[in-house]
Amino acid sequence: MPCTVVVGAQWGDEAKGKVVDCLAGQSDVVVRYGGGGNAGHTVMHGDEVYKLHHLPSGILSPNTLNVIADGMVIDPRKLEAEIRGLRERGCSLDGLKISYNAHVNMPYHALLDALEEDRLGNAQIGTTRQGVGPAFMDKYARVGIRTQETLDEVQFRAAIHRNLERKNPVLKAVYDHEPLSEDAVYEQCKDYGDIMRPHLADTTAILSKAARDDKKILFEGAQGAMLDIDAGTYPFVTSSHPVAGGACLGTGIGPSQIRRVIGVSKAYATRVGAGSFPTELHGDEGQRLRDRGHEYGTTTGRPRRCGWLDLAALRYAVQVAGITELALTKLWPFDTLGDLKLGVGYRYGDSTLDVWPQRTDLQDMVEPIYEVLPGWDEDLREYPDWASMPLNAQRYVKRVEELVGVPITILSVGPKREQTIMLT
Repeated sequence: MPCTVVVGAQWGDEAKGKVVDCLAGQSDVVVRYGGGGNAGHTVMHGDEVYKLHHLPSGILSPNTLNVIADGMVIDPRKLEAEIRGLRERGCSLDGLKISYNAHVNMPYHALLDALEEDRLGNAQIGTTRQGVGPAFMDKYARVGIRTQETLDEVQFRAAIHRNLERKNPVLKAVYDHEPLSEDAVYEQCKDYGDIMRPHLADTTAILSKAARDDKKILFEGAQGAMLDIDAGTYPFVTSSHPVAGGACLGTGIGPSQIRRVIGVSKAYATRVGAGSFPTELHGDEGQRLRDRGHEYGTTTGRPRRCGWLDLAALRYAVQVAGITELALTKLWPFDTLGDLKLGVGYRYGDSTLDVWPQRTDLQDMVEPIYEVLPGWDEDLREYPDWASMPLNAQRYVKRVEELVGVPITILSVGPKREQTIMLT
């Protein structure tokens, strides 16, 4: 059975968690392949709301194996709280496996993250200040601490020692911050191994065997393609690879085993933090869409920037993430909103563009070209299937499909699992 990857096709927050949750019941294994606890996936079961950060969105499917793979950065303290919260609500974590090779987000990472954002002032990236970026920096500097090192006190202390030898001079010289005590950091983190030990495993071997045994494997990305460290709106990006290729880098599964890539896009666009956003709405118009869509961060509660759907950016995401089909989410905030706009390209001086500009300076200078479509005055959450949906809603979906060039196979017409329409 070919592997399926679910990726964000915008700047994150596209409701990937709901899509993964809907598909998890048909999967044997669900895998988080990248990112860290700065990613927030919200899933609804009936009237119950679950907010997940480290855990794969398949964790609520009782017969599914859930894997936190090599490409993840884990904050064990926050993971512990997440696991405890699910157990208190009656969820089983017996099927959770964590890679020995996943990296650990240490307390000094969050400190460095916050200090650097403060130093940058108005030029800051807009991170969640949870230390995920600095943890990835240590990974690529080959000084990161992996989960396996937390199991042995001697190894863990040695890893903390070598890190503080590098971090303390930076804290003093760059940020005028007091050096950190090795003993104090160890005391703060000494139970990390105990928290993760019951779940630690060779996840590469587990996934390779599952693939050989023809199991259905669903890979869940974090953030979105437009935040990819290479393909995204650099430098206002994340520190990993949300695109489908990241599933290979972060798990040990080869690209030849991936046949289906589902890109998840809202019916409009949102973005958190700084960076280019040509179709952004400001003032009352943007606030109205934000309130209707409840566009506030799962992890931080920050208000998201909102705007019309940018099809040039979406086509670019399809290209760089290898998306074969789309899940279009959050159609219901458009109910009773009036005429709707689709960003179909850009003007730049006397020129027009129908592709996402690679030059960062142009991304902030282009003016969007809009196509206007009539809206609908009905509550989509009351419509159980495609045939009964309002005609204007159908026209909007089909127009997006036509302009992007890949089929839309999943529609989300409400936040609950059952408010999902499969078009295949």
